[in-house]
Amino acid sequence: MKEKLFLKKSIPELLASSMEGEHQLHRGLSSFNLVTLGIGAIIGAGLFSITGMAAAYHAGPAVTISFVIAAIGCAFAGLCYAEFAAMIPIAGSAYTYSYATMGQFMAWIIGWDLVLEYAVGAATVAISWSRYLEKFLENFGLHLPPQFVMSPFDSVTTPEGAVITGIINIPAVVIVVVMSLLLIKGTQESALVNNFIVALKVSVVLIFIAFGWAYINPDNYVPYIPENTGKFGEYGWSGVIRAAGIIFFAYIGFDAVSTAAQEAKNPQRDMPIGIMGSLAICTVLYILFAHVMTGLANYKEFMGKDGIAPVAVAISHTSFLWLEQGVIVAILSGYASVILVMLLGQARVFFSMSRDGLIPPIFSEVHPKFKTPYKSSALFMLFVSVLAAFVPPRVVGEMTSIGTLFAFVLVCIGVLALRKTNPEIPRPFKTPFVPLVPILGVLVCFAMMAALPGDTWLRLAVWMAIGLAIYFAYGIKRANAPAKV
Repeated sequence: MKEKLFLKKSIPELLASSMEGEHQLHRGLSSFNLVTLGIGAIIGAGLFSITGMAAAYHAGPAVTISFVIAAIGCAFAGLCYAEFAAMIPIAGSAYTYSYATMGQFMAWIIGWDLVLEYAVGAATVAISWSRYLEKFLENFGLHLPPQFVMSPFDSVTTPEGAVITGIINIPAVVIVVVMSLLLIKGTQESALVNNFIVALKVSVVLIFIAFGWAYINPDNYVPYIPENTGKFGEYGWSGVIRAAGIIFFAYIGFDAVSTAAQEAKNPQRDMPIGIMGSLAICTVLYILFAHVMTGLANYKEFMGKDGIAPVAVAISHTSFLWLEQGVIVAILSGYASVILVMLLGQARVFFSMSRDGLIPPIFSEVHPKFKTPYKSSALFMLFVSVLAAFVPPRVVGEMTSIGTLFAFVLVCIGVLALRKTNPEIPRPFKTPFVPLVPILGVLVCFAMMAALPGDTWLRLAVWMAIGLAIYFAYGIKRANAPAKV
């Protein structure tokens, strides 16, 4: 059994297994679809909420620099992802790449890590979506019964002093079910809906930047990097680095593009465009957005409860108060597309793990008509719906960030490993300046991981311990026997 831990799958074997009749997915995504898929996943909770908290407690106006640092780490990792996605155009993303380069055990580690990023993240975003929908309807005088928009562990006190305890979060369940059914119907249809959503929320972001620019108060940028309080991570350059690790959550999503590699029309050409294109567009939007936001309002105004909705605080310094409702629409649509791509990524990762025998075969069954892993999507629809309906909201941004950064580190190491062990394999896209780019990717991503709070590392360790128990109890015993590389 021990020898299975380090067994690898050869690239030809991976490609051949993806072409088996019952494991074929429909190739209907263009490079444009992949770019919008990435933007759809990236622009969401991170931009509209975490930016304010990162500025308020860690970086001040220099949160724009934090976005640049995070983007650099993403760029290094993105180039490595692009090489793998073009070379191994198979569903599974970092899980598949790890199986080819570091063996079965590390593949399981990264696959379980991606569960943390996609499934738990989708449930959390669904809960936030429910709360924004409630706020949106209240602006029109419509009030949802509070017991049906909260988990049983949450309660609210009415103006009359009555305490109402939640029963089930119905809107969160609805959005998860709708997005899941859309994915079961087909990735091409999902991509069309996602394209519309992306156009909507990018338009709102551009309007905020354009309309808010004229109201920027230069005094809000002084000091640009607030003096450190004497504690690591509270302003100063250490605060800028910690903010980069926290707002890294805002970039999560471009890696989900690689999970759709098996459904791309021309993956060798389209995957690098989708990954790097979505990352580049979002980086520019993020920096401009953060610059305007911290210019409209002093970073200290984002402390406390106002940090949850920093955009509303910034808009209050302009004469365009109607923008707040538009921003809520953008947030609702943005969260919907994030849920869509997270559910897509999760189903594709489990599709690959199931095909390899590490988890039950039901996860790799493909619909005869829609050519999608419909049973996997249906099971995760139920799982994520239950989490969204009955679990109270938790701050999982940092936890999701550390899991994703860990995945990026492994992908960067994987490029180095495969260049050494299999230099002869055709690479339609090659990461430039190897080994420099992968090494820098490892260093920058690990630095952002190191800057995150200690309890975040503890939660990651607990999650991984659960995954290891499942692997040794089930996966290693039933895994297919891949060929040695």
